[in-house]
Amino acid sequence: MAGPLSGIRVVDLSQIVSGPMAAAILAEQGAEVIKVESPGGDPVRVLGPRKGDLSAMFIAVNRGKRGLCIDLKSPAGDAALAALVARADVLIENFRPGTLDRLGFPYERCAALNPALVFASITGFGPDGPYSNIRVYDPVIQAISGLAASQTDLKGAPSLVRSLIADKTTALTAAQAITAALFHRERTGQGQRLDIAMLDATVAFNWPDVMYNHGFLDDPPAPQPEYGDLGRLWAAADGMTAVGFMQGAEFTAMMRAVGLDDLAGDPRLKDVAGRMALRAEWAPRLAEALAATRLDDLMTAFIREGAVGGRVNSRAEVVTDPQVVHNDLIVEVDHGRHGRVRGVRPAARFAGTPARVAGPAPRLGQHNAEILAELGLGDEAS
Repeated sequence: MAGPLSGIRVVDLSQIVSGPMAAAILAEQGAEVIKVESPGGDPVRVLGPRKGDLSAMFIAVNRGKRGLCIDLKSPAGDAALAALVARADVLIENFRPGTLDRLGFPYERCAALNPALVFASITGFGPDGPYSNIRVYDPVIQAISGLAASQTDLKGAPSLVRSLIADKTTALTAAQAITAALFHRERTGQGQRLDIAMLDATVAFNWPDVMYNHGFLDDPPAPQPEYGDLGRLWAAADGMTAVGFMQGAEFTAMMRAVGLDDLAGDPRLKDVAGRMALRAEWAPRLAEALAATRLDDLMTAFIREGAVGGRVNSRAEVVTDPQVVHNDLIVEVDHGRHGRVRGVRPAARFAGTPARVAGPAPRLGQHNAEILAELGLGDEAS
């Protein structure tokens, strides 16, 4: 059965993570995606562990695409991209502002070639403004967006989330915006330009919790402890665990899970205010009970009582976690001479139009001959 975006054609001019990951999500949902690269290739091809020109990171964000390598500065490359744009539904690019204009493909030309085109432009800070000329990578956005300030160490110094969280948040934002624009086009026939800034996506991502002390403007209430400061990891007998109990029933379930039945039944601890006021009474006892219990036994108790809790998995343990295995989350894709590569199935499961486990990521220029033939062009374009 075809995916929900079956029949949609995407031209992916982007590189690194934000744009390619957005395009990969569309590919998993059934879109035909052609990744267009310059002769130098996407820099992520050689970042981290790799075989040939396929790194693990490149595969993860370019799965299920066909690859076309052309020189956009040449007449033949210009003709090839123009032909692709004319038949596409979506174009994704994440060059610095003005770069695609200088290469001869401003939005105005693309819209003239294809008025129904959804033109998605991803930038660090936006198409204009005081920072628009700054080159951007994920840590810069984490810094300016306030995300780094929410990740303080024991001395109060800001730090980075050790993940490309701004890139990946932007990718999710872009994929959703593109499908919304396609839905609008389905109703009206009109294409449009989308501008998705990494800064905008990350500040919006931060707002509900990281920025909750900065919401009220008129007669603001007293600031509360920062939401991120309320969470911590707890030591178990053979590792670490995360627990939570925002609601009274959850606190009761946690105390029962670790054998502290007297605290589970304490009426003074039924609400957040009481638990906060009496933290010195129950928190040390909870810490002691957790530290005396093995993770497997804690997980059994959490499941039995319906408590909020989970073991801290190492990276290697994630793929064998019982719930990950039950969800059939990890998949293997054959990459030919490079062997099997492990990845993740599409996160959203569609009952009527299932998303597919995407195929291999393309080698640089792997599909040049077939794509150029489809466009009625010769090999000179590559």
